[in-house]
Amino acid sequence: MAFKLGQESRKHGEPTKNRFNKDDASIPGTDVIRKDLAKGISAEANIDGSIFISNKIEPGSEEERRILMHEMKHLVDMKTGKLSYTDDDITWMGESFKREKGQIEYKGQWLPEGDKTFPWEQH
Repeated sequence: MAFKLGQESRKHGEPTKNRFNKDDASIPGTDVIRKDLAKGISAEANIDGSIFISNKIEPGSEEERRILMHEMKHLVDMKTGKLSYTDDDITWMGESFKREKGQIEYKGQWLPEGDKTFPWEQH
């Protein structure tokens, strides 16, 4: 069976939904929402597939791109079942860790969320 491709053409360099725009935080298929976040938090990946990014991060900066790529890894981990969370715990690769007041219990000690010691932060 044959089919005919459309006649649509695009100008070279024209922004599309399949590319990052240079001047804005856009990831195809992912809502990126700028908002005030708690002190020390640059961004959050959410169970619903969205990302919150701090208003303090400069739009279009290399820092913004680095942060968004990190949060996208968390979203991929959640979609593939490696990572999950509730208000009370984090589950990584089937193992649960208690979570309260911005801290997570890991290997007998309480560490702040986002600490690089956690295996899910090793991206």
